[in-house]
Amino acid sequence: MGIDQATPEHAPGTALLTDHYELTMVRAALRSGVARRRAVFEVFARHLPSGRRYGVVAGTGRLLDALEQFRFGVADLAFIERAGIADDATLEFLQTYRFRGSIWGYAEGECYFPGSPILVVEGTFAEAVLLETLALSVLNHDCAIASAASRMVTAAGGRPLIEMGSRRTHEWAGVAAARAAYIAGFTTTSNLRAGYQYGVPTSGTSAHAFTLVHDNEQQAFAAQLDALGTDTTLLADTYDVPAAITAAVEAAGPGLGAVRIDSGDLAAVANEVRAQLDGLGAVKTRIVLTGDLDEFSIAALAADPVDGYGVGTSLVTGSGAPTAALVYKLVARSGSGLADPLLPVAKRSVGKPSRGGRKWAVRQLAAGTAVRELIRVTDAEPEGGPGGRALLRPLVRDGEIVGREPLADARARHRASVAELPGYARQLSRGYPAIPTVFEPDTD
Repeated sequence: MGIDQATPEHAPGTALLTDHYELTMVRAALRSGVARRRAVFEVFARHLPSGRRYGVVAGTGRLLDALEQFRFGVADLAFIERAGIADDATLEFLQTYRFRGSIWGYAEGECYFPGSPILVVEGTFAEAVLLETLALSVLNHDCAIASAASRMVTAAGGRPLIEMGSRRTHEWAGVAAARAAYIAGFTTTSNLRAGYQYGVPTSGTSAHAFTLVHDNEQQAFAAQLDALGTDTTLLADTYDVPAAITAAVEAAGPGLGAVRIDSGDLAAVANEVRAQLDGLGAVKTRIVLTGDLDEFSIAALAADPVDGYGVGTSLVTGSGAPTAALVYKLVARSGSGLADPLLPVAKRSVGKPSRGGRKWAVRQLAAGTAVRELIRVTDAEPEGGPGGRALLRPLVRDGEIVGREPLADARARHRASVAELPGYARQLSRGYPAIPTVFEPDTD
């Protein structure tokens, strides 16, 4: 479905997911005559949060979905007119608004670094400037979640991870977080909407309330086993963990699927539970740990007998970095005529500079390992060349969405992108970006 198709009746428009000043800029630009100048905007991060070594691109698919519904409906326009935000010329422009430009971006799952142009939007100034808030709200959230999730996946060392943070964030942010975490390598989510909308595998069994509503733990275990079978996961820390493990194996037999521990000294409890399960003959019963885990606590459990983790609060808050610190900046624009060549433009603000010029990115490799992020400042798209691969791919071409892909592709891409980084990129300690970002020519 292209951008020019009508918005489905059941799908709400996204045009009011916009800051007020974007409409006032359009109003003034229409008045001054620059609204139809060709413009190039770029999304990038000046730095990675919390001394991390790489970021992860996520949210592109959601952004394309939102862009498809970016229309100003009758009620939207009535509100804008009532609020005095737009004059007649602006209302006329918004009434027929469709993004008819082109967008390139890093593919979902790809790693990025400071200065990486992860999204490039080209169109008229008026049509492209309206997308700033939408693009940043989606990408800042999803990239932050995916970046944190990737570190957790590394810390887990191949053990499966369940995303279970929906109760710790906004209801729709929970859906987006589940999607972003799955791209970065989480195995399943507890969020059913993410399963329905994006095909993320879902999982879940019971909470402490289920145990508490029964007369005793044995009765609760028996009910769950009767409903879900012996491969279920029984929550074993409502009262006394050793007693619960005994009751669980008595109820299910040695073929019990898993037990979950949600509190206490998780490392010590995991070792005690493993010894008890083995002593009861339940040698294949898995141990799943939950309870305010993050990448650091997961890494600390690496040597303990743990078979999987559930992560909630830390995941949906970006593990201390809830935004990816991305910005949306004008980097080039034409002269007074649409056919005029692009002119680099850049901010020179203290602490917030930008680099002018249309950019293309290449990940350069040596013996299969990434060595630098090469950003070429040029209007013409370069090829990756020997030992490198081009990172920007078309997402929207002349108003038509061309960059959609299955979530499985993004997930596979992330595994490959992380694997090609130097080994120290996967360290959890604070440090510098895993590879340098080099601009050619250096326009700073």
